[in-house]
Amino acid sequence: MAKYGEGDKRWIVEDRPDGTNVHNWHWAETDCFEWSKTHLSNSLSSLPILSGEGNLFIKTKKIDKIDGEAYVNIRKGKIIPGYELSLSLSWEGEAKDENGDSILKSDGKVEIPYISDENADEDPDVKITFSDEGPIGKRIKEAFMEKGKGLILERIREYVKTMAKGGPCKDEIETKKLSVKSSGGTQKEAAATESSAKKVVKKEAKSEDRKGFRTIKLSEKFRCRAVDLYEILMDENRWKGFTQSNAKISKEVGGEFSIFNGSVNGTNVDLQEGKLIVQKWRFGNWPDGVFSTVKLTFEEPEAGVTIVKLVQTDVPEEDRYGNETVVENTERGWRDLIFHKIRAIFGFGL
Repeated sequence: MAKYGEGDKRWIVEDRPDGTNVHNWHWAETDCFEWSKTHLSNSLSSLPILSGEGNLFIKTKKIDKIDGEAYVNIRKGKIIPGYELSLSLSWEGEAKDENGDSILKSDGKVEIPYISDENADEDPDVKITFSDEGPIGKRIKEAFMEKGKGLILERIREYVKTMAKGGPCKDEIETKKLSVKSSGGTQKEAAATESSAKKVVKKEAKSEDRKGFRTIKLSEKFRCRAVDLYEILMDENRWKGFTQSNAKISKEVGGEFSIFNGSVNGTNVDLQEGKLIVQKWRFGNWPDGVFSTVKLTFEEPEAGVTIVKLVQTDVPEEDRYGNETVVENTERGWRDLIFHKIRAIFGFGL
């Protein structure tokens, strides 16, 4: 995922001076990170979890930290949210005796390392800790896990649904829709723009692509040996290091892999050390049964310089929810989250 403001400038455009981004054909992108911080803070802070049941008193305190990015893209009136967030939430638990006197009071943490639009249909991982590990502390922690975890996930789901509707842009989107409908001239202009854009897209489509699918081609240069780059891409521990996400990668032909905390999975088709990686590869939010084919070819034109060529065929134009950004997001993911990160972390820049 590209950071806010780093999208392709051919598609990210400002609204026109007259206030009309015609039919929302071009990308209109809004940074929603600060709004997301406020929304999640209001939603998750000071939540009562238990108020005396079993003589336990538990509540959340406040959001201690939120990192990441969040934005909303609008194209042709379609809302396309994008976010990758991690957060830390503090909570407190107290146990009292039959007389109402406190026998233990301490703090805990809730950590959610990865909330992403790519996993919008799945609950994120939640890690719960409590500072006291004695018998009473364990009882408090277990009570929080039983009663509090579900409530926190419910609030996260609410955030995901709100972002799917446009987040802070919802009212603006509705206003623009009404504006387009109420303006005959604008409607004609929008129709003309859409018709023209469709012709361009049709002209640019490659004959070898199946209908509804596209091919991604990239070429990247690294200052390293080809075998070193190959090993990084096939080693799950190194993958975890430069992506800061969980990964399981088989090094055998026919073996399976799972990367980016399970967002992407597939099977190794052909492996030639330092020369070739071919994989069946898919995002979890792609339509069921749809796999692309990834082919990475490694060339070493001179000692210590490697060129990797990526060809990814059969990438669906839409995900299972009808979002039309699969090709763009997949290409940006390879470039920004894999190739650029490898250069930065392992010092392979030219």
